[in-house]
Amino acid sequence: METTPSMFLTPDEVSTLTGFRVKSKQVSALQKMGIPFFVNPNGRAIVSRAVIEGTIQAAAVKPRVGWKSNMTK
Repeated sequence: METTPSMFLTPDEVSTLTGFRVKSKQVSALQKMGIPFFVNPNGRAIVSRAVIEGTIQAAAVKPRVGWKSNMTK
């Protein structure tokens, strides 16, 4: 039976990604790399697997084209 991968990277995967085992150093490394994450109540960096696998675009927002304010009328 095949198991479904977790929605988030494991602590070992975060360690491999950042090169650090210390939580605060992992946080610093993720910030420097520009990888979106959050810190859980235990101080551990939580990284979405989808961001690393490229299935989610980080802040890919298209600007509105042709929009004009109603205030200019």
